[in-house]
Amino acid sequence: MKRILVIEDEPQMLLGLRDNLELEGYDVVTATDGEEGLARAAATSPDLVILDVMLPRKSGFDVCRELRARANATPIVMLTARSAETDKVLGLELGADDYVTKPFSITELLARVRAVLRRAGQQKPAADAVRIGDLEVDFQLHQARRGRTRVEFTAREFELLRYFVQHTGQVVTREQILNEVWGYEEFPTTRTIDNFVAKLRQKIERAPHAPEHILTIHGSGYKFVG
Repeated sequence: MKRILVIEDEPQMLLGLRDNLELEGYDVVTATDGEEGLARAAATSPDLVILDVMLPRKSGFDVCRELRARANATPIVMLTARSAETDKVLGLELGADDYVTKPFSITELLARVRAVLRRAGQQKPAADAVRIGDLEVDFQLHQARRGRTRVEFTAREFELLRYFVQHTGQVVTREQILNEVWGYEEFPTTRTIDNFVAKLRQKIERAPHAPEHILTIHGSGYKFVG
């Protein structure tokens, strides 16, 4: 039985989510504010977190950021009443796997939960630590070092790099990356991927303008070479 942690401060919304998820056969744990949500995430090891953005004590964005900073890779589906595209993008960049904008149908949310859990189950495990050129990357600790110097990555950059490492030697399209790393098939533009790749190259390549590890395959996508 998959365990889902629901962090939501609206009582009726929380009750409805819990009841519907339990009807689907999930074990449901709940929290009503950000601080409690972080504590429940640590104590119960859920398979997925449904996380409202607007929470007391600590916002959903802060909860997401802190979970990823703790190297907690549990899939996160964010709930937001905000319609601004920048808020949705921020959630995804912080490490959320998907988002649903309120009001939403429970059928849509359940479908997204199943899809995120399915993708999480299909992910190939990456080595806890890898060496890319002179860069040592520890995916478990979310840390990277070049010699004694720490190299900082955002949560999304780490996930993108992990995806490349998992698919070493394979050509992956931008659409595959959007779907499997961001967990959402529609995004403002696939140029988003190019921007993230450019940032990764600045951090892992000796000469970002002449990359040795993240190669552009024109007309197809990218290929990672260890």
